[in-house]
Amino acid sequence: QVRLVESGGGSVQAGGSLRLACGAHGNADDVNFMAWFRQTPGKEREGLAGIYTSGEGSYHDPSVAGRFSISQDIDTNMVYLQMNKLKPEDTGMYYCAATLNPRLRWQLAQYKYWGQGTQVTVSS
Repeated sequence: QVRLVESGGGSVQAGGSLRLACGAHGNADDVNFMAWFRQTPGKEREGLAGIYTSGEGSYHDPSVAGRFSISQDIDTNMVYLQMNKLKPEDTGMYYCAATLNPRLRWQLAQYKYWGQGTQVTVSS
């Protein structure tokens, strides 16, 4: 079992930055890929960025590429999402998720573990 705990959300003005953090706690034998998702009111939860915990690679959805960047600290089982040039439409609940070898990277059902989410609010 793995427990994911997000932190780092908050309120920021448009153009600002935030860094989200996700800590993975527990036995991670069935996890090798961690990702960040976002859910905004009235929309489905969408995948933003993901990273293989083994260091094989990372991926960013085109909608946030160039503004958001995923990284990790393998020694501390932490995954981060650096968000720059934030826009009001980035407002939402951000979730950390973990799984093993996802076939469809942004398909929600592929993910076994989810965090409780952290709120990001960007004001204009």
